[in-house]
Amino acid sequence: MVLMQIFGVDIGGSGIKGAPVDLDRGELVQERFKVLTPHPATPESVVDGVKEVVGHFGWTGPVGITFPGVVTGGSTIRTAANVDKGWIDTDARALFGERLGGLPVTVLNDADAAGVAEMRFGAGRDRRGTVIVLTLGTGIGSALFTDGVLVPNTELGHLELNGHDAEKRASTKAKDDHELSWEQWANRVQKYLAHVEMLFSPELFVIGGGVSRKSHRFLPLIKGIRAEIVPAQLQNNAGIVGAAMRAADAR
Repeated sequence: MVLMQIFGVDIGGSGIKGAPVDLDRGELVQERFKVLTPHPATPESVVDGVKEVVGHFGWTGPVGITFPGVVTGGSTIRTAANVDKGWIDTDARALFGERLGGLPVTVLNDADAAGVAEMRFGAGRDRRGTVIVLTLGTGIGSALFTDGVLVPNTELGHLELNGHDAEKRASTKAKDDHELSWEQWANRVQKYLAHVEMLFSPELFVIGGGVSRKSHRFLPLIKGIRAEIVPAQLQNNAGIVGAAMRAADAR
């Protein structure tokens, strides 16, 4: 049997990582390859990083690419909170496609990509009602689902929390920058989840990003949230898998 494989790339605030994905199983076919996200993360430098990741595997088929900001129409970048502002209004699909030698390219928000992967293959599988997938990392990404249908580009990491963007208070970068203990950081995450819960009343929160590997260190410390809270099952590979899924849908 021939496996359904598509390449996924996940652009994050600290790294650009990618691998071929088996879309029958929602798993990486090979160990992912990662390069550091350039600083400043200009369009030209990030595109070069993506080319290096794709080229590492000698890939010649469709490529799905996540972006840490709002992406409209599968192409146009509207926000760039954690990368260079030169991305705003860029036609990312055309830019990546040209640099990758004309390969078919699909672009979507990074948290949306992680969310669709978790909803098909991970912690949100077969869950109805309102589900919110949150990726905690350099910022806070969000993916909102109602009965399995994605509401794209929600960007709930930019809700105001104590007078600041929530991601400035409750991301893992904020934990590291402020040298917070797990207990101190869990308290901030709890306040953020309570705020999101007040607005959307989800049945389930799925907590993703690299920190999901250490969910036992902080999730048990979060109290007073009515919704079920679980760690992402695909952990930090969710964005790669979701990007590949979207690229397959676009074929």
